[in-house]
Amino acid sequence: MEKYIALLRGINVGGKNKISMPELKMAFEENGFADVKTYINSGNVIFSGDIDSEIKLKKACENLIMAEFQLSIPVAIISAKDLSAALRNAPDWWGTDGETKHNAIFVLYPSTPETVIEQVGEFKPEYEQIDYYGQVIFWSAPIKTFSKTRWLRIVGTAVYDNVTIRNANTTKKLLQLTQ
Repeated sequence: MEKYIALLRGINVGGKNKISMPELKMAFEENGFADVKTYINSGNVIFSGDIDSEIKLKKACENLIMAEFQLSIPVAIISAKDLSAALRNAPDWWGTDGETKHNAIFVLYPSTPETVIEQVGEFKPEYEQIDYYGQVIFWSAPIKTFSKTRWLRIVGTAVYDNVTIRNANTTKKLLQLTQ
């Protein structure tokens, strides 16, 4: 069985879409997933599964969340193998400077990184850096000029509905938890 990570979008934020991580873990286990772990309260589930398609896994996870928690939550699925490849191919500037915010923007199927980048528009190179590999967009911006970035402004827009975001430390820890 292959290892996967389900990234739930928009749970436990501001008191909305509340899901208990122990209950989420139990729901995954009761629905046939193995080696289930959750990481922090933002909806990260590491598991093993034998479904042969990330698209089918996405649908299975979304259906599980609807059935168990009565919430329609978009889910990004990435295999441990694909996350490892993305992090090996991350740009050198991503995740290294302590005075900079570093995010991994996971694109939700059926959107693509190219489409998301096009919809956001040109980034501001004087304030932010952007690159992508696979379904992961790497974005970094200095904390002191963070509010001037184009990518910060996607929150609340239509394009924001097509992504889920994790910081660099969380993203790296998720891969570590798949080992």
